[in-house]
Amino acid sequence: MGILDLLQSCSSVSLLGAAVFLLVLYLFSSSFSSQEKGKEPPGPKPLPLLGNLLQLDLKRPHLTLCKLSKQYGSVFTVYFGPKKVVVLAGYKTVNQALVDHAVEFGDREILPIGRDLGGPHGILFANGESWKEMRRFALTNLRDFGMGKKAIEEKIIEESQHLIKVFEKHQGKAFNNTQPVNDAVSNIICTIVYGSRCEYNDPEFTTMVNRASENIQLTGSPSIQLYNNFPWLCKWVGNRMHLKKNFAANREQMTKLIRPLKETLNTQICRGFVDSFLARKQSLEESGNMNTYYNNENLLSTVGNLFAAGTDTTGTTLRWGLLLMAKYPHMQDQVQVELSSVIGSRQVRAEDRKNLPYTNAVIHETQRLASILPISIPHNTSQDVTFQGYFIGKGTTVFPLLASVLWDETEWESPHTFNPAHFLDKDGKFVKRDAFMPFSAGRRVCLGESLARMELFLFFTSLLQHFRFTPPPGVTEDELDLTPAIGFSLNPSPHQLCAVSHV
Repeated sequence: MGILDLLQSCSSVSLLGAAVFLLVLYLFSSSFSSQEKGKEPPGPKPLPLLGNLLQLDLKRPHLTLCKLSKQYGSVFTVYFGPKKVVVLAGYKTVNQALVDHAVEFGDREILPIGRDLGGPHGILFANGESWKEMRRFALTNLRDFGMGKKAIEEKIIEESQHLIKVFEKHQGKAFNNTQPVNDAVSNIICTIVYGSRCEYNDPEFTTMVNRASENIQLTGSPSIQLYNNFPWLCKWVGNRMHLKKNFAANREQMTKLIRPLKETLNTQICRGFVDSFLARKQSLEESGNMNTYYNNENLLSTVGNLFAAGTDTTGTTLRWGLLLMAKYPHMQDQVQVELSSVIGSRQVRAEDRKNLPYTNAVIHETQRLASILPISIPHNTSQDVTFQGYFIGKGTTVFPLLASVLWDETEWESPHTFNPAHFLDKDGKFVKRDAFMPFSAGRRVCLGESLARMELFLFFTSLLQHFRFTPPPGVTEDELDLTPAIGFSLNPSPHQLCAVSHV
């Protein structure tokens, strides 16, 4: 389906709508000739109203933007319909903008679908003092409840044992590992947020996990991208209605989970993030401060942000890792030989990472090549800024193109190949790379980065200790498809693997 077909399917435009359409078309076409305060970033010439949409692959916009960066440079302009977007490409440019100019490029763009789904509350889609307070509070409490510490390490190890048992039930036969992997990762967030884990056979839990993952995929669909750029025309698209329905259902479920925590709250013994939030809210109210950021909207939005982001990114990366091991069995051999020689049969611990350089390199290379968040959640300039000689006005939408960083040809020896040697020196020791930026950077860097790193390491090594991953019968390694599914984050396409026990 083409752009014009999608636009026609969004809404039947009335005569009044057509008149408005022509007026906007006139105003928009006039805006292209308006003079700015300085030299704007270059870019392909846009059409009135449609902008550069006909040149973009809305199923995989990051690929089009990477290609355009080769033509127009590391800072360029594209028009997603009437919306002007400045794209930042390549490690040096993205790092300079997000780190060296963190304040200027640090605001969040609130897209129409973001406003529909709880914005501007919580962390992901908020700005200003509310965002600062919620992020600071969340980061402090994630650390208090074990992020990066021994306490959460034990929880991850415990959860890995539950996941291993699920894999063992398939007795080496091919299966889709999406559900159990996402359930396991989600349980770590549940432990931190609510203070307890859920059973994999709990239908409410699995439904909540599935809705969160589905929402992230729908958010990146072509129809939602069109809605974000033509909200007045495409408000009735099916995916938007589906997202709103999922969002309402998740809020209802979160409210149900929070209710007993409120009823049994002991402010002296907090079981998880929700308890800490409620305790802080109660303390402020008792002191007479009723106008605070500690309200129900921020609680629900922040919990939803933590749950969705904490599940999708880690679960998706782990599934890519298992798929790549099945795709490249000789690399799987090297991981398992290293685990066997260094760890033996005992449980892997977080502190073992430094003694497992090849395994660590494989995990990092999985994150790099998969580039599961190819375009960062859109930023917005907080003020006028002159960047690399170009004027970018206050309120401009900015896309940090993270895929262009992780696949930067000036930073990586073989950017489009799965090559763990990217993270190994000539002696086989692990080396850090500046251009390794899967968690973004600057003010909006993922606040759960240390938790995600620990989860990936412990889940991946625990599974590789117990299983050998192979393609389904009748499928060769070469036939395993590494083409990602369509969505805001890049998930593996639906597939099955065999987990053959070798313990």
